[in-house]
Amino acid sequence: MRAEDILSDDQDQLERGGVVIRKGTVAAFMANARIWCDPGADAAQRQSAERDIRDALPGLRALGVFDVFAVTNADLRRLLETQ
Repeated sequence: MRAEDILSDDQDQLERGGVVIRKGTVAAFMANARIWCDPGADAAQRQSAERDIRDALPGLRALGVFDVFAVTNADLRRLLETQ
């Protein structure tokens, strides 16, 4: 299956399990996770990344991301498990 089989070029969101998921949600989560896990990131960057991670969780869960991929960073895994 290809990306366009899930979301065509003219679509920017889809709905799964009653949750609206925007195109780019998984990529944004990856970018925010990298920032949140970066010991060189300042407090404001980490806080912003954490807020965006929390906001994305319903969509990521509706997609089944964490059913397929394991989060190996223990601190990030704890953050995700407490939400």
